[in-house]
Amino acid sequence: MLTNWVVMPTCLPLVLRRCHTCASERFRASGKFRVNANHKLIDAWLLALCTACGETAKLTVFERMNVRSVRPELLDRLHANDIGLAAELLQDPVVRRRNRVALDWDGAWRLDTGGTDHLDHEVIDVSVHFAARIPVRPVRLIAEGCGLSRAEVERLITEGKVVSAIRLSGKLSGDFTFTLKC
Repeated sequence: MLTNWVVMPTCLPLVLRRCHTCASERFRASGKFRVNANHKLIDAWLLALCTACGETAKLTVFERMNVRSVRPELLDRLHANDIGLAAELLQDPVVRRRNRVALDWDGAWRLDTGGTDHLDHEVIDVSVHFAARIPVRPVRLIAEGCGLSRAEVERLITEGKVVSAIRLSGKLSGDFTFTLKC
């Protein structure tokens, strides 16, 4: 029996970056943008607030771009403070690298298993789909989805009762499948 699980974001992840005011390392993206135009050039930043002191940091989306080279729908989304655009930009590796930031997804995602009726079968094929690029350990997903402890899942993997084409150690942020033999 094939079962589909989905790893879904519940909110924007925390931005890992050092605060210049209080030396905290966590910022919460506000979902708001600042756009500044100077003649034919335009700048845009995503604003993030320090979780400790509330200081605002600007994450550069683009700098000194010609206004005509920016798509009108992107400008509309920036001016409307589109939270979906903020999520897209936070996951963009170019934006993260430009601003030298990382993301902390702890508590910002959930696993949707579609219920627990699939645990009654002897062999379960599970397809795990990521709605966003959220790095999570597969052992944690399997434990949460099946209602087991992580140690129990590790034991099942070593016994060959949890099998996958990919390595189940480390973190993944892409779709994978596994088979659980009860």
